Amino acid sequence: MVNYPHMNEQGRAKMVDVSEKAMTRRTAEAKAVLRMKPETLDAIRKGTVGKGDVLAVAQVAGIMAAKKTSELIPMCHPIPLRGADIAFSFFEEDRLEVVARVKTDNVTGVEMEALTAASIAALTVYDMCKAHDKGIMIEETCLLKKTGGKSGDYLREEVKG
Repeated sequence: MVNYPHMNEQGRAKMVDVSEKAMTRRTAEAKAVLRMKPETLDAIRKGTVGKGDVLAVAQVAGIMAAKKTSELIPMCHPIPLRGADIAFSFFEEDRLEVVARVKTDNVTGVEMEALTAASIAALTVYDMCKAHDKGIMIEETCLLKKTGGKSGDYLREEVKG
């Protein structure tokens, strides 16, 4: 049988042993883009959505999600985060971009924490705005960049330059 780090001797999934890896500074940045009716985006911008301040609630939800990633994704290691932040950008007349940035000093990376944070922040925007616009689409969820670790740095192609 081939030895894969994510499989045990029976060929079943396991959490990877990271006990021999070096402790390094690791960062990750991920995004999710929401597309919605222009009037929905305008209501978010003006703070007139009936459930309250959409971006404030989504920001807290994203940060909480980053901290809870190992409870949601079965093979993720629990990681003490050194920082987590969510930023929002309005672009075009119908799009909202959510960017999550996460940092740790640890033996494993925070890509999943950043992706989870961006995803949950986007889902929170949907939840708070669904009475206004059930057609909101969450799209383009992806890792933008990561630093640190054995595999080195990563920068998504379309953001280079």
